Amino acid sequence: MKTGVVLHYSERLPEDFRWCVENRIPTCQLSVPPEQETAETAERIAAACRESGMEITALVGTWSGPNEWNFRQGPQTLGIVPAAYRYARMQELVRCAELARMLEVPGVCTHMGFIPENPNDPAYGEFVGAARWLAGAFRARGIGLYFETGQETPVTLLRVLGDIGAENTGLNFDPANLLMYGKANPIDALDVVGRYVRGVHAKDGEYPTDGYSLGREMPMGQGRVGFPAFVAKLKEIGYDGALTIEREISGPQQKSDVLTANGMLLDLIG
Repeated sequence: MKTGVVLHYSERLPEDFRWCVENRIPTCQLSVPPEQETAETAERIAAACRESGMEITALVGTWSGPNEWNFRQGPQTLGIVPAAYRYARMQELVRCAELARMLEVPGVCTHMGFIPENPNDPAYGEFVGAARWLAGAFRARGIGLYFETGQETPVTLLRVLGDIGAENTGLNFDPANLLMYGKANPIDALDVVGRYVRGVHAKDGEYPTDGYSLGREMPMGQGRVGFPAFVAKLKEIGYDGALTIEREISGPQQKSDVLTANGMLLDLIG
């Protein structure tokens, strides 16, 4: 396993890549806004990778339109589950897959939305059909489609990936999200969906304390994930990909927390 960090495309990208590599963070997942997913952007990113030695393990698929990261409006605004935004967002994700193809990055990870728990819900069937089409568009480009965990229980993810039935689909496993959305203990969840894990976010968090807001994200080691046991479980199931640090704050404290997390992970990886 290697360590990594989630980065966002900007004019500072070459500097960000150098800072990571100089601090023993050799990989990243890179988020690029949909309007900048162009051949020119691919050339700039590729040049920054060559200059720094950075390896991009996945692109982070983002989409336009409203996005409310909570339990009240989230089901109506996130991912490709809401029919009102589905078509436009699917096209944006395909453009992200095309950018990944140009960069020779193996996959795109994204939040798909609040997938219905009930397989008899008509919205569930609509989602499966849309995701199957999306997986085919990704497969035509040689790109994996990785659902980021969070809004769904592990058994729902197990069901939907089986129903889609596409070999290029998998999970970007975020242990903190499973806690923050109140969906599962992340270590136990690996017993359910571990065979589908294609990427991992190294993020810590807490369970929700009310019925409408997510639990708090925390610096690594201060939440409930339990990273020594979590990394041991990843080794047990044979995962050997990147552990990509995600700290969703900004400023100097973010860099400090990333460096602390990286040191912890390097010790656990051994």
